[in-house]
Amino acid sequence: MDEEQYRIMYRVESVHWWYRGMWELSSALLDSLGPNGHRLRVLDAGCGTAGTTDSLRRYGSVVGIDYSPLALELGRTRDPGLNLLCGTISKLPFADASFDLVTSFDVLYHLGVEDDLTALREFYRVLTVGGVALVRVPALEFLRARHDEQVHTRHRYTLGEVKKMVAAAGFRVIRSTYANMMLLPPVAAMRLWQRVTGEHEGSDLETGDGAVGGVLRKALSVEAALVRRGVDLPLGLSAVCLARKSG
Repeated sequence: MDEEQYRIMYRVESVHWWYRGMWELSSALLDSLGPNGHRLRVLDAGCGTAGTTDSLRRYGSVVGIDYSPLALELGRTRDPGLNLLCGTISKLPFADASFDLVTSFDVLYHLGVEDDLTALREFYRVLTVGGVALVRVPALEFLRARHDEQVHTRHRYTLGEVKKMVAAAGFRVIRSTYANMMLLPPVAAMRLWQRVTGEHEGSDLETGDGAVGGVLRKALSVEAALVRRGVDLPLGLSAVCLARKSG
């Protein structure tokens, strides 16, 4: 990811509609694990500037790992008490069965991850039997845009690809859903317009403030409520999979 994108992420991660809304949806899935889902050993694999790492502390003790020294430096500025390590998700520096929950939010798609299946097998290795992985990636390759270049996107996935990959790593899929469904039509139209005209806007992380951001956050809140009630969304800008390591 471009260094400037990390700095933008650090600046907006706690307030931007997308981060707040996607966390609401992710927590809806994690809360489905029940009361035992609040006393866990958690690994945030590819933690970036650690905004989500901080939020994950509601579920237990959390370790964040990322390969970017800049991201980790910014994360420690957010809270010096966060347990953040430098390393790669393709070769995690932890013993087998070290964690009850591994989260990976928008990491496996990255050019820096040479083999997404290898990373998933590492998640499987460091989880206890019965442990859970929550994986989120950008969805639908036809939505690729300038922002994907800025954040070094290797691939945008279909939900079917994610489920197949997670199963190949040894997991049993519990839930799988798209996310950010309501924004898909206008974003698809905008991407088509950009291809036709050659016009491109700045970073996606710098858009959606004010009233517009409030509307978009509300849309994600509605989706999170649906997911919390067991509804899996048929399309969206992200693909999300919750999977368990079986005995």
